[in-house]
Amino acid sequence: MHWRPLPADLLAQASRRLEAIALLAAVVWTVSTILYHLVDRAFALGDMSWLALKSSDALVGAGVATSLALYFYLHGQQRDPRTTANIGLAYMVVQAFIAGSIGHWDPVPNPTTMPTLSWIGIMVLLFAATVPNDPVKTAIAGLIAVSMSPIGMLIARHRGTWPFDSWLTAWAMHYPDFLVVGVSVIVSRVVQGMGQQIARAREMGSYELGERIGRGGMGEVYRAKHRMLARPAAIKLIRPESMAARTGEQAQVAIERFHREAEAAARLQSPHSVGVYDFGATEDGTLYIVMELLQGMDLETLVRHEGPLPASRVVHILRQVCESLEEAHASGLVHRDIKPANLHIGRFGLRDDFVKVLDFGLVTAAAGAGAERNLVTAIGTIPGTPAYMAPEMIMGDRVDGRADLYALGCVAYFLLTGQLVFEAGNALQSITKRLQEKPLPPSQRTELPISPDLDALVLACLAAEPSDRPATAADLGRRLAALSVPRWTDEEATRWWAARFPPNEGPPNGATPSSRA
Repeated sequence: MHWRPLPADLLAQASRRLEAIALLAAVVWTVSTILYHLVDRAFALGDMSWLALKSSDALVGAGVATSLALYFYLHGQQRDPRTTANIGLAYMVVQAFIAGSIGHWDPVPNPTTMPTLSWIGIMVLLFAATVPNDPVKTAIAGLIAVSMSPIGMLIARHRGTWPFDSWLTAWAMHYPDFLVVGVSVIVSRVVQGMGQQIARAREMGSYELGERIGRGGMGEVYRAKHRMLARPAAIKLIRPESMAARTGEQAQVAIERFHREAEAAARLQSPHSVGVYDFGATEDGTLYIVMELLQGMDLETLVRHEGPLPASRVVHILRQVCESLEEAHASGLVHRDIKPANLHIGRFGLRDDFVKVLDFGLVTAAAGAGAERNLVTAIGTIPGTPAYMAPEMIMGDRVDGRADLYALGCVAYFLLTGQLVFEAGNALQSITKRLQEKPLPPSQRTELPISPDLDALVLACLAAEPSDRPATAADLGRRLAALSVPRWTDEEATRWWAARFPPNEGPPNGATPSSRA
């Protein structure tokens, strides 16, 4: 049977297990030798010969040395996992030879030749279960490994330390180990088969899943690559079991939202909207959407780590978001969940501080509220994030692009001050304050300089009435460009990223579409 390669991350986990086995083997060799000498002392009755090193101790030293060598070879290193699996089989054979030799090295009074299961058989079974490999390789390596006990007996017979009549006795005595090899092959096939199922389940269209880089209440995000183009990507998916606890209507709403995100994002061509490569469903009902893999971080992470940003950089960020929203709104689409966690900043090509708008999962046509209210009722929650939600969304009124501009005003406030517009203990308090209170100017909540015209523009975005806000994203972009705020230059952006992420390292990958899948 042809076995396809297992996913790299599963093989990497096997490498970590092999590393642990090697360290454990070194400890077991050392402790067992110490105990052997202590038992020898108990029978020595005053004879100090138990302190002397025995010839078998050299074999123990070889077992410790090879185990530690493998441990340090694997520890903290990114080795090729498939090569490591083969090294694991070779290591098993070496350890079996040492164990088979030691077991018959020293003279034993009245040695038994009754069939018995040795530690080598147990070790073969352990490797089959923990270090996945091709069943054929497992069988060959297992047969060689369990042959080391009979070979050890033949060596002992030649040395005169383990007399027995026929060489067949050495093999007959250890036939249980050979039976275990058959069991280990079955175990290896099962483990390999499970890995194959995982590999098949991870195939999303033309893309193959890699490591998981984020997860949320309804979905997960994986690093992926195109099997033909080797293009890196991020795949966001919703598995059927994640909706098992929901009613049929709620599950259908979640599926509709997922497809709506994919279809809406795929239509957007702005470089500041996250690119969508593919979307669909697998045979088991898993929904997936393939997006570009970004370098950098979301704005919430940026502010949490760096604190409030200078006004010039905030304006630079907001203008890019406006470009994405301008196209979406012109297409009749409203994002409905603009917030720092859904705005990504990082490196795009040769440009630094490049902003991408993520997560179009709540995007909807800019029509009346009725259709969306049905979705809200079905899910039993208000879509969006309360701290960034426009008052008309809270009230269930008609929503258009100006709701996104309100949310973008909240984002600007957070970037400038490091604080929410309305600090609250829970979502209900946040909503209540939003409906009843007026926000303070951002300049009153930070020590960083903020010009009066930027203060006024942020407050205009936060107006309770949509008619009092900028009319469109394009209008807001023009007003941002006209502010009396120094420009954030490409040179400043490059210096900032280079200081924190050296060129040979680059910004971190995999923030698409953030851990809040």
